[in-house]
Amino acid sequence: MIFKNHSSRTIGKQAENIAADYLANRGIKLIERNFYCRSGEIDLIAYDDKHVIFIEVRYRKNEKYMAVVETIDKQKCKKLVKTSEYYLNQNKNYRSYLCRYDVITITGMFNKPSIKWIKNAFQA
Repeated sequence: MIFKNHSSRTIGKQAENIAADYLANRGIKLIERNFYCRSGEIDLIAYDDKHVIFIEVRYRKNEKYMAVVETIDKQKCKKLVKTSEYYLNQNKNYRSYLCRYDVITITGMFNKPSIKWIKNAFQA
């Protein structure tokens, strides 16, 4: 449940936990959470049989004013791509995988969230 005194960072961590569990239940293996570098941050990095997947997690209590996915603009996509390139340069064991950029949107209360997984949400 979300309370007014929770920081956006705490809420973001809760949303990422929900997303990680959701993916794990679908056979996606998590590599890393909150990868940071000079270029930016990637919420979740995971893989399946063919892809290393860079995942942006977005949460909104409701979509009254804007759809959650609409909060990801071109600038954010560019940062994700640049950060993923840096990650792959640092982690050579994933270079043989295809790359994919996914978005997981979460709306509603955390005790009963609505989750959407947008595979290949944008191209690099």
